[in-house]
Amino acid sequence: MSSRVRGAKRDLRRWLLGMALSLTSCGGVLAQPLEPIWQKPIEVAAGPAERGPWQQNDSQFHFVDDPTVALSRNGDIAVAWVDQTRKDVFYQAYTAQGEALLASPVNVSASGDVFSWLPRVVLDTEEPMRVYVLWQEIVFSGGSHGGETFFARSDDGGRTFSKPLNLSRSMAGDGKGRLTKDVWHNGSLDLVQAPSGDLYAAWTAYEGTLWFSRSDDGGASFSEPMPVFADASLPAGGPTLAAGEAGVVYLAWGVGHDPEADIYFTSSQDGGRSFEPPRVLFDTAGHAWAPKLAVGAEGTVYLVYGESEQGRSSPSAILYTHALGPEVAFVEPRVLATGSAAGFAGADFPDFAADAHGRLMIAWGLFDAGGQRPKALGYTLFTDGGETFRAPKVMPHTVAPEQGFIGSTQGLLMDRLAMNADGSVALVNSIFLTGQSSRIWLHIGQL
Repeated sequence: MSSRVRGAKRDLRRWLLGMALSLTSCGGVLAQPLEPIWQKPIEVAAGPAERGPWQQNDSQFHFVDDPTVALSRNGDIAVAWVDQTRKDVFYQAYTAQGEALLASPVNVSASGDVFSWLPRVVLDTEEPMRVYVLWQEIVFSGGSHGGETFFARSDDGGRTFSKPLNLSRSMAGDGKGRLTKDVWHNGSLDLVQAPSGDLYAAWTAYEGTLWFSRSDDGGASFSEPMPVFADASLPAGGPTLAAGEAGVVYLAWGVGHDPEADIYFTSSQDGGRSFEPPRVLFDTAGHAWAPKLAVGAEGTVYLVYGESEQGRSSPSAILYTHALGPEVAFVEPRVLATGSAAGFAGADFPDFAADAHGRLMIAWGLFDAGGQRPKALGYTLFTDGGETFRAPKVMPHTVAPEQGFIGSTQGLLMDRLAMNADGSVALVNSIFLTGQSSRIWLHIGQL
């Protein structure tokens, strides 16, 4: 175990004791409850739960999966997911009270001969009826692995979508985050909108390169993809984007083929036209993966990720850090959660969201020993911009039955959590019960 992680765990134990004492007093932030008031979960989609052997686009996959979510300023909620039986991405919108806004889900990808996986959805900050969706399409273009990165836009609240635009146009197996020659996570892509309205997209390929593209016309077109990181011995995976004011872009990712892999980071000061040389944030003996970035109040940059002390296959913990200033110097990370407090072996693949008042929420997968997919979701909240966090909890109604699991069957690089400026929260999850049913759930909360 590295000295940094041992110290972080010691700090966590001390903090938990201090928090318990604080909660008994009538003063201080922690004396005031900060918990989302959750509505009854909403079933977004349901289907069978049959997953045959992989036979490329002829595979017998019959289930719903891969949910993602976004929140508007007024509390409306966008949800996208995949119906594997139809091989397409679908979209539905809800009010803050959970009422569906569309008569029926809308087909975004419209490519029923080709599997579509692991979308990301963004709601425009200035145009309330505009919706953006990014996803991975399993197109076999002649390379060793199938995969392209596709984008579509709606100008009418998701009732119709533009013809999908292929952003990657390569043979490298785009959308894959490779850990080893035989192990990778699909959904290795991200999409974010800047305060200026520009859109930024990033994705990685099985061949290992991290690509970036931008749109300054609301998604009507995108720039030629630009390589940000390319190292054949350290394939990039799991990119995460965040956008600040004045054209500042932040980008973090993990790498494969390294048992002591660390999180890489870079930033751009010109709206993604150029990037600083990539740098390793924290050089440790553990295996770090699946970072998530967010920009909060006053431009603070937040980062969470999973780290396994004994290598990729050992139980992980969720680590947190933040940075201020133009040099984006991150403070020493601390452990937020392990799986043990909730009766699980590990915690990994976090999701991150922030509001305009310094309140943050983090959710993550909870894993059994040796489990390849999570059995539940955990979460915690920050009260004061990352200085104080609450004891981790298991998210209500996300625990899978003994014979089931949650999370995508195609990879765990997902985007399941959203928060808007006033503290409205939306979280999505899927549950797969082999041979019985698959379902996608929407959880709506308010801080």
